[in-house]
Amino acid sequence: MGRAYQNRKESMAKTSDQKAKVYSKYSREIYVCAKSGGVETEGNLALQGLIDRAKKDQVPAHVIDKAIDKAKGGGGEDFSPARYEGYGPGSTMVIVECLTDNPNRTFGDVRHCFTKANCKIGTQGSVAHMFDHSAILVFAGDDEEAVLEALLMADVDVNDIEAEDGKISVFAPHTEYAKAKNALKEAFPEIKFEVDEIQFLPQMSKTIEGEDLEMFEKFIGLLDDLDDVQNVYYDAEF
Repeated sequence: MGRAYQNRKESMAKTSDQKAKVYSKYSREIYVCAKSGGVETEGNLALQGLIDRAKKDQVPAHVIDKAIDKAKGGGGEDFSPARYEGYGPGSTMVIVECLTDNPNRTFGDVRHCFTKANCKIGTQGSVAHMFDHSAILVFAGDDEEAVLEALLMADVDVNDIEAEDGKISVFAPHTEYAKAKNALKEAFPEIKFEVDEIQFLPQMSKTIEGEDLEMFEKFIGLLDDLDDVQNVYYDAEF
């Protein structure tokens, strides 16, 4: 055994820790989504999309079921969303989305990550105006005109539609998520979404390299290690 065994053991432990963090983040998000929007996926399209993403990321069924059962019970932790904005290495712009049961603790933890990477946390709205809060739906297809017609017939406000490599990507305001998804499912009953998310998309990207890139990767690693952090969006391009 010796060092090879020890290295393998440490690698397995690291992989296990990473999986546990992924499971925990999905569990928390599913619980909050089901508690606020209902546990029935037919009436809660955001929950359905979240469960689909969790399955793609190989989250076990028992983790998903437990989160939904907890939401059914009405008890459990009282998580609330929190969003922080600021400037990362190389003057990049960063948005950090969290679910927290202790906003003071979470703010302190996120601010510590900014400080440790020589970055500056800003006030709400300081960088969000440079991002589009978009619903993104991606699925197999090549007839973007038919997709656009279906969305317009359903009175969906569409930002953009792209057709490339046999896939169609629909971008719409985040407020149009449910309407856009319903319209596509009604128009194309066999549709299967490869991407079904709401994200902050930067209006412009900024290339970083060298020391800025190294520090940026360290910064993102610090944020990823926080249990309360769900998503990190940025305008950096490597």
